[in-house]
Amino acid sequence: MSHLVIDVGTSGLRSVIVHPDATLAFEHHRSMLPSTPWQGAVEFDPMAMLDSVVDLCTRTLSESGPVSSVGIANQRASTVVWDAATGVPVGPGIGWQDLRTAGMCLMLGAQGVRMGPNASGTKLAYLLDTYDPDRTRDLRFGTVDTWLAWNLTQREVHVTDATNAAVTGLTRIGEHGLEWDTAVLDVLRIPASVLPSIVDSSGVVGAAGMLAGAPPIAGMAGDQQSSLVGQGCVRPGMAKITFGTGGMLDACVGPTRPVVAGRGPAGTFPIVAWQRDGMQTWGVEAIMLSAGTCVEWLRDDLGIIEDAAASEQVAAQCQDTGDVWFIPALLGLGAPVWDYGARGTLLGITRGTGRAEVVRAVLEGVAHRGADLVEAAEADATLTIGVLRVDGGMSANRVFVQAVADAAQRPVEVSPVLEATALGAGFLAGLATGTWGSMDDVAACWQPSVVVEPGRPTD
Repeated sequence: MSHLVIDVGTSGLRSVIVHPDATLAFEHHRSMLPSTPWQGAVEFDPMAMLDSVVDLCTRTLSESGPVSSVGIANQRASTVVWDAATGVPVGPGIGWQDLRTAGMCLMLGAQGVRMGPNASGTKLAYLLDTYDPDRTRDLRFGTVDTWLAWNLTQREVHVTDATNAAVTGLTRIGEHGLEWDTAVLDVLRIPASVLPSIVDSSGVVGAAGMLAGAPPIAGMAGDQQSSLVGQGCVRPGMAKITFGTGGMLDACVGPTRPVVAGRGPAGTFPIVAWQRDGMQTWGVEAIMLSAGTCVEWLRDDLGIIEDAAASEQVAAQCQDTGDVWFIPALLGLGAPVWDYGARGTLLGITRGTGRAEVVRAVLEGVAHRGADLVEAAEADATLTIGVLRVDGGMSANRVFVQAVADAAQRPVEVSPVLEATALGAGFLAGLATGTWGSMDDVAACWQPSVVVEPGRPTD
């Protein structure tokens, strides 16, 4: 039987059915942009999110009929705190990009606690300090997966999976696996009672009684880990890059936790790729801050392309950039250098430089940053990535994908679906309910839409 997937991204929600042959059907989508009430603040309405999710799922299930389970994929580290008795959030949900706790993170660093403002920990502390300064209320905390599971099971289940828990900044590896770090909780004055239980990414946690047929929730994972599984990157050395607004490379490392607990020498971070039967499979993640943003810049700010898809046709009008180079640092540079002060640069412009050369230079600049991420992951994880898999909006651009293959000097396999996140959540749910027997079965489902071989070498 098929599986219902709830995919909650940063800017939109969707519900979709994942069939046993790894195809998608009955998809419904709704835009849900976060708000920015002041500079650095990113918020969302948890109740509006829940209502939209239920509505979308109801539509999908009315078309598909019964499903065997539900999988949830979600934007990571976004934070919700709600009243345990009423189920009402105490304040807005705080998005993962929110920077309001940057100062708190600096103060924590002086106390020996390293935590970035993009993690959930200081967002949770901020909400508690604002709405429960005395820590006397009976509250619950969750990332988006937790919030949805709690409501869909009609307040029966308060859980988060290991992939989401690991990016809260509040966990450590204990004798029995991933657990909440009491030392960090004490520093932030976070009561253990507000925290969810940490469960497997693939495993039945409870019945989604709010949905028709009350199917069990059996898969939960952060969006990038879901995409990793969705693209069949389930063995050590397999990696994918999602080229969306930014670019996220995730590589499977295996059951051994990376030696570096925080940022590695090459600028990557260890992640929990997934957890099954209480055992973690680890990975590393490398991030570029500007990918599709650069194409949006060409379209919205420079006005030299009509839409994002036009970048492929325009770039194809020239054989090369004419020695024009673009550094995609519109929001600074991520791995390997992590320089937020870096700025985008366009070099080598001559009187003969035209629209096509500029557009191609932007695509190739993003592609070279993709190659940087591959090298960073290989260095920090001490592994070799033989083939690179890609999804995300830019993966539909053949000129760009060829540029990635040329820059990385290895074959690039393009995902059969533009966003592989839903596939991954469906696989995790199906592993728990018997549709697929093992991660090897998941790997066997991979059928790239195209394989692009590297052409001309690049310097």
